[in-house]
Amino acid sequence: MGYRTVVMYMEIGCFVVCISGWILVCSTMPTEIWSWSEVESSALTTAHYFSNLWKDCVTDSTGLSDCKGIPSLLALNWGIHMCRALVITSIILAFFGSVLVLVGMKCTKIGGSEYAKSRVTFAGGMNYFIGGLCSMIAFSFYGNRIRAEFQDPYFKSTKFEIGVGVFLGWAGSTLLIVGGLIYSIFGGREGCQSSSEINSPAYRMPGAYTMVSKNKSNVSLAHTEISENRKSRTTRNSKGSSIYATRNDANTTAINAYV
Repeated sequence: MGYRTVVMYMEIGCFVVCISGWILVCSTMPTEIWSWSEVESSALTTAHYFSNLWKDCVTDSTGLSDCKGIPSLLALNWGIHMCRALVITSIILAFFGSVLVLVGMKCTKIGGSEYAKSRVTFAGGMNYFIGGLCSMIAFSFYGNRIRAEFQDPYFKSTKFEIGVGVFLGWAGSTLLIVGGLIYSIFGGREGCQSSSEINSPAYRMPGAYTMVSKNKSNVSLAHTEISENRKSRTTRNSKGSSIYATRNDANTTAINAYV
């Protein structure tokens, strides 16, 4: 099993993890029990109070429920506004992260080259990671406020406890952070490697080609000089041999004439 196959299966697993986290965070929006409290007025009548970011509800012992939306946005505490904004931002970022990751995954046929797909995967992972951080801050702030009010001995109003919506939010935020972090690490590493490999020929290879061409020219000049030297030596030898042969012929002719 090659490295690319391992990364592909890892991306599929992280995609399932991030989608699960995104679904959990989205499910906290309609969930009514972010905080709850049980008040017993008598042995037969018990009232359950629960609320979330959007409304407050009450249920009596007969099973009847009554919910009332928050009447004024401006009258809300700034913490509720911050939690609303962070949760909505997290959902939007995780949605766009899912789109980017689908384009950049190695098992899909869209997205262009491996370099481009790695960059897109890195962007999707960062969207998941930032979205998980936003939702984690929102749910942690809401849960910490409930804890502080419950443990405050001077808090005289109804004390609430942490509901199921906050726990779902913590679980979904953790999945988004873990999946987004893994996506960012692998996508960023492959993107940086690909960019260095792509940019290195533009800055290094021309120099290498120049050096090769210079070396080749030097070698060719050396071969030319050697060949010329050899030719000159051959010419000198041929001239010397011809002169020597002429002298021998002259001597032979003189000897014959004398005889």
